[in-house]
Amino acid sequence: MKLDQTYELSQEQIDFYQKNRYLKLKNVFDAETLAYYGEKISEKVNELNNQEKPLDARDTYGKAFLQIFNLWREDKTIKEFVMSRRLGQIAAELMQAEGARIYHDQALFKEGGGGITPWHADQYYWPLESDKTITAWIPLQEIPLEMGPLEFSAGSHAIVEGRELAISDDSENMIAQKLRVTDFKHVIEPFDLGEVSFHSGWVFHRAGANQTDQMRKVMTVIYMDKNMILKEPENENQKKDWEVWCPGAKVGEIINTELNPVVF
Repeated sequence: MKLDQTYELSQEQIDFYQKNRYLKLKNVFDAETLAYYGEKISEKVNELNNQEKPLDARDTYGKAFLQIFNLWREDKTIKEFVMSRRLGQIAAELMQAEGARIYHDQALFKEGGGGITPWHADQYYWPLESDKTITAWIPLQEIPLEMGPLEFSAGSHAIVEGRELAISDDSENMIAQKLRVTDFKHVIEPFDLGEVSFHSGWVFHRAGANQTDQMRKVMTVIYMDKNMILKEPENENQKKDWEVWCPGAKVGEIINTELNPVVF
């Protein structure tokens, strides 16, 4: 499969995403493409992973996944995948932006026996002016329910409570309580091989524990509107993200650094 091939999105799918702020798409990649790039990503994660504590000695965040950032800068093959026009085109169309720019990528490998990823909204961490942000969550294998696929609270971007919480036991408990008294549908489904989900920065999501003895291998790419403006950071995490993911960008201006290329 060519990574610059267009993925035909229907108006119905775009409308679904705009309403629910998440969408799962089948056959974004074929088995051969995933096997090839998945092997490169796995090799690089193994090489760069410096987590030495055993699972039972880590906090909730540490048990949730092995997290390696900006692999596109470490390997030219992985760069081809992260910069693919196919993913960028889907991201731009779902965000309803005229183009998509990279914020950063991250591999999220949940070890066999790894714990939950608590409820959270990603954009708590991002110093970004608008909500035209989207994360492609790309499993490098099939993910059955017992392996801890991504779960969504459909349409929960409308909730403001909980946006100030980092990923933690507190976010899991407080956001779960809030969602229990709302009508937002909690979506828990397995992922087929080649299926990719897309979710916006303010939609609440989590993942279950990995109850298998296999590694749950997922690559993610976070996109923003190509005209995204850097805002004044509202917490320490946003300040850190500015320094790490868009160094040199100026508050009130379009984020256009060498770390944030336009891919579509």
